[in-house]
Amino acid sequence: MAGEAHFTPALFAFLRDLKAHNDRDWFLASKKRYETDVKEPALRFIADVAPGLRQVNPNIVAEPRSLFRINRDVRFSADKSPYKTNVGMGFGFRRSDAGPAPGYYLHIEPGETFAGGGIHMPDNPTLTRVRDAIVADPAGWKRIVGDPTFAPMAVHLGESLKRAPQGYAPDHELVADLKRKSYTWHVKFTEAEVCGADFMARYLDACRTAAPYTGFLARAVGAPW
Repeated sequence: MAGEAHFTPALFAFLRDLKAHNDRDWFLASKKRYETDVKEPALRFIADVAPGLRQVNPNIVAEPRSLFRINRDVRFSADKSPYKTNVGMGFGFRRSDAGPAPGYYLHIEPGETFAGGGIHMPDNPTLTRVRDAIVADPAGWKRIVGDPTFAPMAVHLGESLKRAPQGYAPDHELVADLKRKSYTWHVKFTEAEVCGADFMARYLDACRTAAPYTGFLARAVGAPW
């Protein structure tokens, strides 16, 4: 699937400059750079990656609104910087309801670019569904998270309870997983990889590798898989 690169070093240069000059006047004066070096390449990536994501699961949505807004919501933040200094894209499930479901994510930032997915900090009913699914099929869960290809991506980045959640055995063989508050995966990329002609293929490879994990979570919460 290699072809022309979607992203160039100009994207990272813009984000570094934005971090150094995170104010409205600078951004408005540099908006053409943002459009040319960041937004347009990101939208092209979304359009081009959509067919590959649909092959992973036909219910995954990749469309222009998958690109997160550059503007920060500063209403409840002590940091009043008006703009994000990263590019974020989220590819979720097409659903008739608004219930939580696992999805795929791409985060592009100087020194911190990663693909990821899963369910991050959901509500308690969603956590219960996932935990119940793990208890109901411990062998299936262990097979997925222990797969040699996927295991390095199953890095636990979220919070965990100090004790087993109420209703679950403290001595369960998977109690460490049952205590988690998020079920996610994560794989990093260098700037050179992001700017490479095969980056989209690398991203899709990561999503395909994570598909059994995503599928387990999707079935647990009733999302189509």
